[in-house]
Amino acid sequence: MYLDSAIIVKLLVTEPDSTFFQNALMGELLWTSELSITEVASALVSKERQNLITDSMRRGALNLFDNRVASGQMLILPIDNKIYTRARFLLETCHPDIALRSLDAIHLAACNQASAFPLCATDSRMRAAATKLHIPVFPESLPS
Repeated sequence: MYLDSAIIVKLLVTEPDSTFFQNALMGELLWTSELSITEVASALVSKERQNLITDSMRRGALNLFDNRVASGQMLILPIDNKIYTRARFLLETCHPDIALRSLDAIHLAACNQASAFPLCATDSRMRAAATKLHIPVFPESLPS
């Protein structure tokens, strides 16, 4: 299963649907791309700036992420030129129906390259693009 960075954040700090994803992903082989290393850190810094988490919580969440990667609980797919080329193709394939963003296209291309299905994401554009590209998504419907 390939995790979008936003899902990883849900596994590291408490968000409204964190419990759902923690339970649903327990025991699954989890993939993400190198892109998540920066995106997760950025999301956590943003949460701290908004006073949603403390400095200590942010550092703890980053340590948890690093430990999951180091232990093999989460596999990191390197981003290479093949993924960037595939991402460009996916952007063009989705245009004009879906306003797919560049980083989301890179995540989709990495998911596709690793055959790490399904794609676990809550972002509506990313999910719509995955559906158009015949990439399975999880969850089938978003938790409320």
